Formats: sequence, C-alpha cells, structure tokens
Amino acid sequence: MESAHTQSAVGILLKEWRAARGLSQLALACDADISPRHLSFVETGRAQPSREMVLTLAETLDVPLRDQNALLIAAGYPSAFTESDYDSPEMREIRDLVNLILSASDPFCAAAIDRHWNILDANQTYWATTGGDPDPAYPKPNLLKRMFAPGGFRDLVVNWDDVAYPIVQRLHREAIAELSRNETSTRNLLDELMQTYDLPPQWKVIDIGAQQPPLVPVILEIGDQTIHLVTTITTLGTAQDVTLQEIRIESFLPADQESRDNWISLFGNA
Repeated sequence: MESAHTQSAVGILLKEWRAARGLSQLALACDADISPRHLSFVETGRAQPSREMVLTLAETLDVPLRDQNALLIAAGYPSAFTESDYDSPEMREIRDLVNLILSASDPFCAAAIDRHWNILDANQTYWATTGGDPDPAYPKPNLLKRMFAPGGFRDLVVNWDDVAYPIVQRLHREAIAELSRNETSTRNLLDELMQTYDLPPQWKVIDIGAQQPPLVPVILEIGDQTIHLVTTITTLGTAQDVTLQEIRIESFLPADQESRDNWISLFGNA
C-alpha cells in the first residue's frame, strides 16, 4: 500500500509539472525519448520510475533543483542535489562573485535575494533608496517587507498599485507551488504583507485569469525629478546546488536616458 502511494505521489507531481509546462503526454515522451505508454504508466502509478527516469523527466520539464529533489523523494529515492549554506566558508567565492555583480551595478540599485525574498547582500545605492542600512541585529531583511513598508522605497513610487499587485499575484502562485513540498513560507510571507501593510483586501485571492504583464515600469518621484525604472533578474547559470540556483540578483535600471540623467544627478556616478 505504501509503495502504491509513493508511485502515485511522484506520478501526480510529474503530471502537475507537465501541465504547468503546457505539454501533452506525447510531447513530453518525445522530448524525453521515452514511450508515451511508459510515461502514462508512471503518471498513473502503474509503473515505478527509476531514479534516472525521474531525473530525465525533471530535466526535460526544466524543474528547479529543489523540486527535482522533491520528485526523487516522492519516488522513494534520496535527493540528488545539495543545499549549501550561503554564509558558509565554502561559499566565499560565490559571495565574492555576487558582491562583484552588485558593485558593478552602482550607482543603480541591486540586491541579491534568496527564494524567500531575504536580502543576502545589496549595494549601497539600494540601501540608501530603500530606508537605510539594515539593522545589525537583522542583517538579512526581507526585500518585499522593506519594499512594501511606508517610509522608504514605497513612498517614492508613483504607480504603487501597478507595481505591487503583480508581485502579490506572483506570491500566490509561488505559495501554490510550495504545496508539493509541504512548505508554507511563501504563504506566511504573503499573509504578513497583507496584514501589516494595509493592502487591498481583494488582493488576498489569486486572480487565475490575470495575465502577468511582460514588463511593469516603476515610476519614482524624488523631489522634482521623475525616474522610470525597469527591473532585471540575474541568476547563476548551470548551478548544481539548490542554494546557488535560487539566488537572484534584482537590479533597478533607468528605462530611458532622461531617467538615467535624473538618477545620476541625485545619486552620482559610480
């Protein structure tokens, strides 16, 4: 009975990932170079996939490493990918690399965050425009809590609802994705944002039909200067460690020359 449950668990997860990628069983089977019949048996629990089969399907579906580990565990196998501590001595070279990228972004804002939106590190421009240096007692503040709190970055954003609403909808989707790993950290973060920062009550519900905009400009007013920013996300390529794959470097860059000139006039040139 337990074996059947384990097979069903990995089958359900694989089916969910296939649906999320918009692939039919035939398309996934062709991409993974396996028979559609065998894939069907795996998804329904009639066949137990090998460890190699789980990894092949996960790679074909472009499943993140953390979730690949979850698939392996659901199939009854040990995890394949390690999760390092970002602050460990072994990660010193990675921290140096991240710091190099952040420094190169000056005089524009940039911050490195983990999967929970906690700030691993940031450049001085980021701290200056989002409320000052972090409290030494809390060296890794949460980027979204810092962004949503009045008195800092939020007060500078003219189109606040346009910027914040897509973020909240993204958190809803990330919270749903966490359910497969029995995690609630994103849901807890979303609930805290809703309760603490006076967000519209209708934002508590995911908007299934909402289309995520390809680009949301961030419009700032600082003194008499108007600045249009766009955000970019940088990740570390070909990571084989869960922690490394989940590091994101978020940068806020001027969307046009006038915005760049206005920003430089306020914050100087690196």
